[in-house]
Amino acid sequence: MDVARRWAATLADTKGVSLPQEQLEQLLLDVAQDAVRTEPNHQPALLRFTKLYSASPVGIALADSDGVIVEANAALGKLLGCRPTALRGRPIADLGSSDHDVARLRSGLSQLRKLGQQTQQERLLLDHSEEGTLWVDVTLTDLPGDRPGSAYPVLMVSDANEIHLLQEQLLHQNVHDPLTGLPNATSFGNALETALAGSGREQVALVYLDVDGFKVINDGLGAGVGDQVLRGVATKLKAVFTGKHNGSVARLSGDGFAVLLRGEFTPTQVIALVEQALEELAEPIYLGGHGIGVSASAGIVVRPVTDGGPEELLRAAEIALHRAKEAGKAQWMLFDPELDARDRGRYQLGAVIAGALENGEFSLIYQPTVKLANTDQLAAVNAGLRWNHPERGELDSDEFYPLAQTTGMTIPLGRWLLAESLAATARWRRRFGEAAPDVCVRLPNRLATEPDLVLLVKEQLDRHSLPAQALRLCTDRESVLDPRGEVLDSFAVLSDLGAQLVLTISGSADLELIPQHRLPVRHVILSGAVIDALADGEDEADVRHLSQLVTRAKELKLRIGAEGVRSHEQAERLRRLGVLAARGSFVADSATGDEVDELIERHAH
Repeated sequence: MDVARRWAATLADTKGVSLPQEQLEQLLLDVAQDAVRTEPNHQPALLRFTKLYSASPVGIALADSDGVIVEANAALGKLLGCRPTALRGRPIADLGSSDHDVARLRSGLSQLRKLGQQTQQERLLLDHSEEGTLWVDVTLTDLPGDRPGSAYPVLMVSDANEIHLLQEQLLHQNVHDPLTGLPNATSFGNALETALAGSGREQVALVYLDVDGFKVINDGLGAGVGDQVLRGVATKLKAVFTGKHNGSVARLSGDGFAVLLRGEFTPTQVIALVEQALEELAEPIYLGGHGIGVSASAGIVVRPVTDGGPEELLRAAEIALHRAKEAGKAQWMLFDPELDARDRGRYQLGAVIAGALENGEFSLIYQPTVKLANTDQLAAVNAGLRWNHPERGELDSDEFYPLAQTTGMTIPLGRWLLAESLAATARWRRRFGEAAPDVCVRLPNRLATEPDLVLLVKEQLDRHSLPAQALRLCTDRESVLDPRGEVLDSFAVLSDLGAQLVLTISGSADLELIPQHRLPVRHVILSGAVIDALADGEDEADVRHLSQLVTRAKELKLRIGAEGVRSHEQAERLRRLGVLAARGSFVADSATGDEVDELIERHAH
């Protein structure tokens, strides 16, 4: 009775909390073993154990020495959807749902008998009479028998189905994109490392795909339609790549997808799959009455499995995708190691522009514009930037301005160019008076479209006490038509301030921008093929084309100049056709600060 009271108190004293499975199992085992040690007469102990075993919320099966069930409690019958009596006579191992589960139960019983291990615990699938299979936590142990040295297996089972399914769901969510169901970036990274961990002659291919202009779909038709489009893209990509060369597709982020292939294939075979995917994506899908087809850009890398690690492969795919987008989108680009080596040098150059500006490595370079009626008279001085690179020498603006555009350094460079060129203009005016030429600054696209362009210009004019008339600002067709900026408004205000505005043109379409947009332009600069055509002679068609441009410019009351003039003979032809001023190698390719001062002084005299 003392044993019973003690264990009854232990089981009752739970403070209102359900005991965990492990504690219940251990309590039951302790009751049984305590009863065996305490009672010479086993009948009272058996009665107590039977009562606890019957009321336990843990499913329990008692087996004979061969592992055949001789008794099962109500909890086990309820868990497996059958009467407890139906379990009698069944081997414990046969409760397993699959061959794997059966093998694990047999192994556990074997270890109890042969190795003397007291407890075996596993999560397995057992058969349920109505619901198919059920995930359970299984504990196998044994109890001492009524003869010295004898023991009988005991199976204890608790329901783990909901917990297991929740864990599986959380695991799936951790490695899959919730919108498309594709593997996510984390899962894809693991797959890539696994693919590159092998050896041998196999190839690995990585394809990055971006939907072109997805923002237009999302903003124009709504995020809901955008989500459906992304699901459609995922479906089409899986249809093309899954099942081919161990192909897998993942969604990395936003409208970015990736494809991983591994096996024996050539770049041509991978390209064929990518082209098929791009064609499939272009086929419209109909959503809410809209037939939506998308284009995509793709970057492709194909290399041996053993050639480089994941970081190098990812970087190569990103670079190839970037080149595809730069080339006009809706196409693929195969990674080129030689081109990459050249680009690395360019990108390194772009990355250090800020430091170079701070360290004083930039200087002004000038090109004089002279009047063709008298080439000894300066019409203006064009100011530009030169980078005096400590390792690469002198770099012209066309070598670093595109990089500055990419790295966001165009505005700082433009501000420095304005400040230094207007400082030089102020110096010329103090030294040469009215003979000092105007300064002309060509605005790169990013600076021309800058909303604060007027403020930047006015600050520098005020700083150097210069009238706006001393400054000419030159732009081109691309900047005028750029929808991102406020070029037209900025030019209108700058014109009101008195600045002289210049437009570079190469044909009549460029010239007609002036009346179409009411540009307050005073000067046009003829450039490119229309000037080059008169370098070596006077073809009738070329002369007629240039004459028409000059006539139209005069009708618009514009002053006409030219750039890229190489010889005095070419300059003379242009003069006869009505061009007023020109710059180019026929005067001087370029001049430094000291050289331009000497040039101005000669012209002033």
